[in-house]
Amino acid sequence: MEAMEIAGGCHCGAVRYVIGGRPRRHSLCFCADCRRCAGAPVVGWAVVDEGLLRVSGEVAVYRSSGDVERSFCPRCGAGLFYRSQKLFPGSVDVQTGTFDDPEILPPTEAIQMAEAPSWMAEIGELPKHWRWP
Repeated sequence: MEAMEIAGGCHCGAVRYVIGGRPRRHSLCFCADCRRCAGAPVVGWAVVDEGLLRVSGEVAVYRSSGDVERSFCPRCGAGLFYRSQKLFPGSVDVQTGTFDDPEILPPTEAIQMAEAPSWMAEIGELPKHWRWP
């Protein structure tokens, strides 16, 4: 595995983390659960071995379904981690929108496209503005 270190944290800074190695993949998820939990049309997840993640600060945990645990900052509410020992034993997904450097790990796949809103197909055709229009 290529040496890599990715730092990140929540919006308010109460929770910080370091991923001490290269994630297996960076998935952009379109499932309804992720959209609703994040309040966003798509959520980026870096899949890493649990042992590569070091966290400082306290997180709150929400059991969203079955054994799925979604961790977030109890102070600012920023979503951070996803765990399911049944589905993905020994792994943790880290929300890539919380990376300090958003360029460090380009996405490698789009998942759960069956649940994506139909308008996502035309997202690249929208007018683009460098700042507020």
